[in-house]
Amino acid sequence: MPYPYVLLSAAVSLDGFLDDTGPDRLLLSSPADFDRVDEVRASVDAILIGAGTIRADNPRLLVNSPERRAGRTAAGRPEYPLKVTVTATGDLDPDAKFWHTGGEKTVYTTDEGVRRARALGIAADVVSLGADLDWRLLLEHLHDVRGVRRLMVEGGGTVHTQLLQQGLADELQLVLAPLFVGDPKAPRLFGPGGYQAGRLRLLETRRIEDVVLMRYEPTAPGNGGAASAADRHWLRLACELAAECPPSRTAFSVGAVVVAADGTELARGHSREAGDPVVHAEEAALAKIPADDPRLATATVYTSLEPCTRRASRPHPCAELILRAGVRRVVTAWREPDTFVAAADGTGALREAGVEVLVLGEYEGEAKAPNAHLLG
Repeated sequence: MPYPYVLLSAAVSLDGFLDDTGPDRLLLSSPADFDRVDEVRASVDAILIGAGTIRADNPRLLVNSPERRAGRTAAGRPEYPLKVTVTATGDLDPDAKFWHTGGEKTVYTTDEGVRRARALGIAADVVSLGADLDWRLLLEHLHDVRGVRRLMVEGGGTVHTQLLQQGLADELQLVLAPLFVGDPKAPRLFGPGGYQAGRLRLLETRRIEDVVLMRYEPTAPGNGGAASAADRHWLRLACELAAECPPSRTAFSVGAVVVAADGTELARGHSREAGDPVVHAEEAALAKIPADDPRLATATVYTSLEPCTRRASRPHPCAELILRAGVRRVVTAWREPDTFVAAADGTGALREAGVEVLVLGEYEGEAKAPNAHLLG
């Protein structure tokens, strides 16, 4: 299902702490960075924090600039983004500033927590996620029911950790402050557990007075049938590659990327690449990787159109090439129509052979765009 774009935002000390153990909140950002955060808040549809952050920091979580609020209303948006919190128990302080400032609020909780939260009489929509907190269900609800397309997450560390470990964060905006905390009892940004293997992609570094902003993008494919935020990034790239294909009246324009389990891009390709009038995208990408590369066994192939099962131009269709390469996971945007081959069903053929295939239909429009001339 489609999710919002999830942006994690945090500031930490040089030794990785979010705060110290003193009675007052440790200010890690500079005035100019606080203004940058205000700008990001003004750009999103919703801002989320955990209930623990409400208890610890008592934030208002507002867009402070009148000009930015005016810009939102002029664009037909609410003056303030939706404010969202998450609590497993429903343990909320009804007197917190969170509830008495800004616009609409939503609480996501459990079956057990929903009764407690509603009994507090706070002015918020209270939504149960079931017996346990389910981040995927929460994001799906925000997207489908509340219309949230961009979600800013401002903490705390447990929330950031869970979203990263479950592969649900599209971007991490991390500000590094020039000070040390050094207290082992102070809260850290990230907790222990399993994160993506390999390196995240650095999108930007920026000096803001005496702090440094770093923007990162996760790169590791998801596991099995669960799509990660990185899966969406790579599939979007495959769709962009499809737009680079020389147009044809007799074949689809398709893009493909092969990505190792640690997020390393192994190869990319597109239809009719390098002047070859009949080469397919997956074929072009896989041909660039040595057949004995051990990373293929745990790699993911991203392709804008499901791999073909029959072709007239060459003896081996792309579904067969994927199986021969040992790849066991494919993510695609679009099932092949009957334009050239009836009932092709590359997805079904791969699944029957034991390959995990995800079809992320929210990208079907992007995959179809370079092929509009073939679709009537």
